[in-house]
Amino acid sequence: MKYLVMVQGSQADYDAMTGKASAHSPAWSEKDLQAMFAFMQEINDDLAESGEFVDGQGLAEPRRTRLVSLGEDGRPVITDGPYGETKELLAGYWVLDCASLDRVTEIAARVARCPQPEGAPEYPVVIRPIMEDGPGC
Repeated sequence: MKYLVMVQGSQADYDAMTGKASAHSPAWSEKDLQAMFAFMQEINDDLAESGEFVDGQGLAEPRRTRLVSLGEDGRPVITDGPYGETKELLAGYWVLDCASLDRVTEIAARVARCPQPEGAPEYPVVIRPIMEDGPGC
């Protein structure tokens, strides 16, 4: 079964990773960033070796996001990010092909242990099964 494993974040988190502390998150040092990147690369390498890795990407900061919806007249309404009403956004993801929900949960628990500076917010790692055979599967 394929699963989408998602890591959440906020614009403040992306700002912190560029050295801009806020009430939400302390500034990350170059050492903090390198530890996070090394940790994530190790996970990616292990998942590739086990054959469970399908895809995984970190996403650009929320302020580079665009929201497209429809206005009352049916025409597109385009809004650039970030969005004040949105606290958490998808920061990165993996698509994994795992034998069971227990296995993907084990991987998500490992992802949740990613190193970060003391005082940085902790976000849950979200697991969503991918429906491969259409609705009702």
